[in-house]
Amino acid sequence: MPVIECDETTARERLADAGLDIQQGNTDHERWRAEYGGATAVAYDGKVVVQGEGTAQLEALLRDSDGGRVHAYFDGASRGNPGPASVGYVLVDDSGIVTEGGETIGTATNNQAEYEALIRAVEVARDYGFDDVHIRGDSELIVKQVRGEWDTNDPELRENRVRVRELLTGFDDWQIEHVPREINDRADQLANDALDDD
Repeated sequence: MPVIECDETTARERLADAGLDIQQGNTDHERWRAEYGGATAVAYDGKVVVQGEGTAQLEALLRDSDGGRVHAYFDGASRGNPGPASVGYVLVDDSGIVTEGGETIGTATNNQAEYEALIRAVEVARDYGFDDVHIRGDSELIVKQVRGEWDTNDPELRENRVRVRELLTGFDDWQIEHVPREINDRADQLANDALDDD
């Protein structure tokens, strides 16, 4: 459960500017509450506590960012095909790991899970305010489809590709490259841990 030391009034304004609905706190000690992407931010004097599933996007909105470039690793997992599925992602900048996460996404094919992981990684990079994103994944299919080198007949995958490309237009610069599985092992582990824990 991340605790972000900050001015709760500034944090509230930042979330309101991002379009989140801010609610009154549930107790005398809570200043306000906001929900985003399955997580809840609860403000107290001088801090905001983030709890729930998938806290990275909400944390990103609350933290100060200087922009810059981030490396985003993504991986999806499916046990079955389709079957129970999950996503994993890791964001790394010059100072080290910025954030990472893994969560289940219901039933999906492996390719659908890979796209969902990529979307989640790009959304989190956007919410953290990075200017440039260098994406790495071990799914050659997804990488080549996003680059426009391969096409797809699957309507859902085509829709996911369009969503990724729309998200990427929000960055000053972006790249996506295929890497061997061992380079992407942390995102893979997070996706598989999410399935194991479910």
